[in-house]
Order: sequence, then C-alpha cells, then structure tokens
Amino acid sequence: MGALDHILDWFEVTPRGKKRKPMQTVEIKVKMDCDGCERKVRNAVSHMKGAKTVVVNRKQSRVTVTGYVDPNKVLKKVKDTGKRAEFWPYVPYNLVAYPYVAQAYDKKAPAGYVKNVVQALPSPNATDEKFTTLFSDENPNACSIM
Repeated sequence: MGALDHILDWFEVTPRGKKRKPMQTVEIKVKMDCDGCERKVRNAVSHMKGAKTVVVNRKQSRVTVTGYVDPNKVLKKVKDTGKRAEFWPYVPYNLVAYPYVAQAYDKKAPAGYVKNVVQALPSPNATDEKFTTLFSDENPNACSIM
C-alpha cells in the first residue's frame, strides 16, 4: 500500500467489520445479436455499484467487467436483461497442454480459445519426460534422426 492509500483509509467512512470486495475482473459469455442487446447489457452492468470498467465485445459474445464487484451478482444482473449468460468458459489456446482433447475443442469458441476443461490440463501425477533424454544416446527408446 502506498502512502496515499494509507491516508485515504484514515478518512474513509465505512462501517467497521465490513470488508471491501477485492478488485477483480469478471468475464461473461452473453449472446448478443444487435446494438440494442449490447446497449441493454452494457447499461445493466455499468450501473452496478463497484463496476469501474465495462467492455462489451459482441463478436466474441463476451462482457468483461472490472471493479469491486461480486461475480455472481454480475451474472445475475446480465441474466435479468433476458439474455442467456454464463461465466466465460474459454481459456487462451497456448495455456492448455492438450487443446485438441474432445471436450476442450469447441467449434463455437472464438479464435485462439479452447474450453477450460480438466482433460486438457496435464495430469498432476504424470511423469514428465525431459526433451533432452528423448534424443539422448544413452536412452535405448530414444528417437534417432539421421
């Protein structure tokens, strides 16, 4: 914490015992077809208490809210607009070990993203093969390229 934050904490009027929500980013998948849908969702979320920035990407069907908000309340607020919504189920393609697992690959996913599923992540108790031993002369099962 900086000096300015420390001083502001002294002058802040909040009831004792009530903690502030942490600053976080909430990503939600919402099907939006037109400018009216986009405006309806943006207005609903931007008027929430604690919402600092709202970014709506209609092409990806994605709403990103940054601020001191509760993720479940943001999801409920978007659902109250009449749109079908869920938390953003995708992760960037390069963060997944096995992106072409049947459950991870999704044709509806935006470019560069795959579904966030357990099968796509490496097993925590799997033995890691070192790349240096794959081409080693001491390894009888090594690949030989000649």
